[in-house]
Amino acid sequence: MGTLNRQELDQLERRELQITVLAAVFVLVLATGLAVFMYPLVFLHPVGDKWGLRVAFFGFCLLTVLFDVYLLERQKTVRELKQRLLAELERNVTLQQQASVDHLQTMPDQNYFWDRLTMEFRRAMSMEKTLSLLIVQTKPGSSLVKNKENSEGLSDAAKATSRRLRPSDSIYRLATGMFAVVLPETDSLNAKRIAMRLQEELQNVRAKHGTAFDITVHNYPEQVKSARELEDIVKSLLPAQDAWATPALADAK
Repeated sequence: MGTLNRQELDQLERRELQITVLAAVFVLVLATGLAVFMYPLVFLHPVGDKWGLRVAFFGFCLLTVLFDVYLLERQKTVRELKQRLLAELERNVTLQQQASVDHLQTMPDQNYFWDRLTMEFRRAMSMEKTLSLLIVQTKPGSSLVKNKENSEGLSDAAKATSRRLRPSDSIYRLATGMFAVVLPETDSLNAKRIAMRLQEELQNVRAKHGTAFDITVHNYPEQVKSARELEDIVKSLLPAQDAWATPALADAK
């Protein structure tokens, strides 16, 4: 359950139950001993108002029993509240995981990425502008990639990356644990600065989910001279099962 340790909670509950039972037994033993000492003075050798003493005696016994019942009822109430709290927390965790899955599913995928990259590449060539591409991917062996159901970490990474982008930039989900960021009119130096800011933003994701991210920068025309080169770079980074989905960008050359 996320950061909750159910074993520790169960152990704390057992300890609290033991303390409650011990307190109830302790109070009952003390009250019984006191009642034994009070009995001769109340029933055998009463001094003064005997009915008043008897009322006080039975009232003391009744209060002792009520106090023990209160302790046990309190333990039961605390346990029910704990179960309710855990159920609510589990529900919130489930909703967060579902929201993360929905966020990843609604992100633009490879189809949108290739269309946008083709459009921006043609625009950069025709207007003699620069174009940068950032590839953000989890490091090899990351648990976020091995565990397909752990979408919260990938969703957090996508959100952290989006927070650092400009309105003209766009982010796409290429594969599990791999995102692409298209930066129009951005030279290599500025793209590296943006990559550094993204790494700073992803530090929280790394601390929370225990994974790190690699960010590579690819720039036209400083590092690549044609659409084919840029296409080959992206295809080489894609997992084998996703490489077939990449359309050719040669027409943009």
